Amino acid sequence: MVKTSIEKGIAIVQLNNGKVNTINHVLAEELRLNFLSLTKNEAVKGVVLCGHTGAFSAGLDVREMAGNSSDQAHAFWISYFGALQAMVRYPKPFVCAITGFAPAGGTIFTLCADYRIMAEEPKHFIGMHEFKLSMQIPELMMDLWCYTLGEQKAFQALQEAKLFSAQEALAANIVQAIAPAEQVLDTSIAHLRKCIAVYGPVYMESKRLARKQLLALVDRDLDQLATEFVRFSQDPHLKTLINEFANHLKQK
Repeated sequence: MVKTSIEKGIAIVQLNNGKVNTINHVLAEELRLNFLSLTKNEAVKGVVLCGHTGAFSAGLDVREMAGNSSDQAHAFWISYFGALQAMVRYPKPFVCAITGFAPAGGTIFTLCADYRIMAEEPKHFIGMHEFKLSMQIPELMMDLWCYTLGEQKAFQALQEAKLFSAQEALAANIVQAIAPAEQVLDTSIAHLRKCIAVYGPVYMESKRLARKQLLALVDRDLDQLATEFVRFSQDPHLKTLINEFANHLKQK
């Protein structure tokens, strides 16, 4: 569910789970393992994370979540949080090519990168819209969202269940550049090459110093975070909402 190709020191990591790249347990775990492997691979100088044209990721696989037992839910969140941790900790240049819509869990994946370039198309949006369905955002995801926007603006956007267009995301500094959909991957690779041109130890040490707060956010007990969120998710009303939404998706 994650395809990785390496050419001339650049790794292209592509989310590859169906048409809209929903995030299930297998995808999250493969992404986590990929970034851990790429961190150790001395032949890799930098990474571009992307999706399909038109779809970066539609977010978490709600249908899988609805069918999960508590143990399965715990295992999923360990893998998902672990993927976030591995991406934030990735020490070399890391660019995200947001190749299409990327709401909710997809948004959080993008926030782990050093630099984000988003496809500028009318139907492409990014942001956290969980309040639309009264869904709770896990603490680590909320931390990354608030780190990016600032607490006040992040919570305001959450209350409005706001999804940002490419232009709005650029203005809010959720992304650092935008490009036509057919150019977003090439533009991301071009930016990565600029970063790779910097002497590696200098780039990596500067990245570490500039992202101390972000690194501290993921330097957490992931098992505890998963346990606490699964316990909260046992609320009967929340379970009903997730089941109803999952059933709605099945009917589409």
